[in-house]
Amino acid sequence: AVTSPPGAAPTAPATPPPTTEAATPDPDVVPAVAVAPVAELDQPVDLAVRPGDPTAYVVQQGGTIVAIDIVSGASRPVLDVRDLTDAGGERGLLGLAFHPSQPFAYVNYTSGDDGATVVAEYAVAADGTFDPATGRVVLRIDQPYPNHNGGGLVFGPDGYLFVGTGDGGSGGDPERRASDPFDLLGKLLRIDPRGGDPYGIPADNPFADGAEAAPEVWSLGLRNPWRFDFDPPTGDLWIADVGQNQYEEVNRVTAAGPTAGAGANFGWSAYEGSEPFNADVDAPGAVMPILTYGHGDGCSISGGAVHRGGVPALAGWYLFSDYCAGTLWGLDAASGRTIELARELGPVTAVRRGPGGETFVLVHDGPVLHVVAG
Repeated sequence: AVTSPPGAAPTAPATPPPTTEAATPDPDVVPAVAVAPVAELDQPVDLAVRPGDPTAYVVQQGGTIVAIDIVSGASRPVLDVRDLTDAGGERGLLGLAFHPSQPFAYVNYTSGDDGATVVAEYAVAADGTFDPATGRVVLRIDQPYPNHNGGGLVFGPDGYLFVGTGDGGSGGDPERRASDPFDLLGKLLRIDPRGGDPYGIPADNPFADGAEAAPEVWSLGLRNPWRFDFDPPTGDLWIADVGQNQYEEVNRVTAAGPTAGAGANFGWSAYEGSEPFNADVDAPGAVMPILTYGHGDGCSISGGAVHRGGVPALAGWYLFSDYCAGTLWGLDAASGRTIELARELGPVTAVRRGPGGETFVLVHDGPVLHVVAG
């Protein structure tokens, strides 16, 4: 059995909702929301959408991916990599993304041999099944500790693959990897998975020449960006970064160009949330979080997606949860208001955008929940 959540911090919580300094709650305009069960799975941790396909593809931490009909709840297996990973704690099969224009999918798992992070490519058939014979390792990163493995994969609005990596683990980033520009841990990486052997470096990566940082690095200063996302209509980058002992945080970078976040430093481990942490780490110009909450409210943030689905009152709101709190919150970035939408959901591992822009909540105990109008 899994004894700690993916990306977990070591403290236990109560359940009141987080707030922001600019929060101006107005109970008269709280959107009415419900969560409707879609399916019951085995330790779901991620959900992805294949272009042109109304199916939800859900990652199960133990090493399998299933395709779910969100209307009937019927599921079928499409990939089994249980022989490649050893699930438990923060390890296992952790992430999935589909190529936006080619019939390939990418998975993120920790190697069963040594715990290294592996990003692998599989060809996908017309019916959505993965061909295990086509498996190809795109990226492999050694992990010094068993925790803080990241796991998120997202194709950006530019068509390149973004990989979220944790700082390597232990506590407090002892080797200061997140702030080391030449270390691939504690970063968002941006690669072209079909553009080289085993991948290519986009020419407009901020450190593409490798002189000031590893060429794969897009953003740095992250502790464990368990889930991140680009909001399709705006291109804004949202990151739920799991905290240390005191604060969880949500980061947002608005799209000033084709893709948000180029060269951004999110401050870890000079800061935990907005508070100083390691005095020997320098993070000039660090991007401060748009929201933080303390460990009286949760212990491990489970982000997060901007809602673009069937609850009009939530259009443009960032929805997120916490593994320990089991509460679904909505953040209205325009007003700074954070409200509670649902509670007592269980150990939430992710809040993800699914087919049709609908929002889904994944609970480690098994439920896949659809956010609907209440």
